[in-house]
This record gives sequence, C-alpha cells and structure tokens, in this order.
Amino acid sequence: MMEALAVLFISAGLFFFFTATVGLLRLPDFYSRMHAMGKADTMGLLLTLTGLALYQMGEGLSWSKAFVAFKILLIAVFWFLGGPTATHALLRSAFEGGKMPWTKDGQAVLDWPRQEER
Repeated sequence: MMEALAVLFISAGLFFFFTATVGLLRLPDFYSRMHAMGKADTMGLLLTLTGLALYQMGEGLSWSKAFVAFKILLIAVFWFLGGPTATHALLRSAFEGGKMPWTKDGQAVLDWPRQEER
C-alpha cells in the first residue's frame, strides 16, 4: 500500500516538473517563464521527495529508514523555503535592472523603475 502511494506522489511530482518544462518552453517572456518554473518545480520537488520518503518507509519501520525519510523531508522543507525566495530575488533584480514584462502591444506595463531614481 505504501509503495502505491509513493508511486502516486512521485508521478504527481513528475507531472509538475513536466508542466514547468512546458511553461519554460512556451511562455513569452522572462517573468512568465520564471513564474511557471518557480511554482511548478517547487510543487514537483515537494511531491517527489514526499514520495521518496514514503517509499523509503514502505518495507518496514526501523530507525535508520525513519531517519533517511526525515532527512528527505528536511530537504523538501529547505527547498520550500529557499526556492520561492530565490525566484523572487531573481525576478526583483531583473525588474530593477530594467527588464520590462512582455505585452501584446509592446507598451510598458509600469513606469517603474522611474528614471530619476537611477
């Protein structure tokens, strides 16, 4: 039963990784690509690592298997905290560097950063 649940989590994680890849290839600009990657790879990694932790616990309960599963889940928690923060910092620095979001008509979305602040 535990192995089937682990396969379900890992499959769902791979689905999110696949959608992140499709978003990276299909979306029009840097901001929308980073949004797709930041959201989908975080969810994909969380689901995949949860599935791996469940798979580790599937054959029986022992201290060594529980410790390995705990370490896997700890990696997931650190990624959940660090991944979106790094994505936000990267997007913020691109925006402050003058990279404007894509629009259909080519007009600027915002008048920020203002030229006199530079």
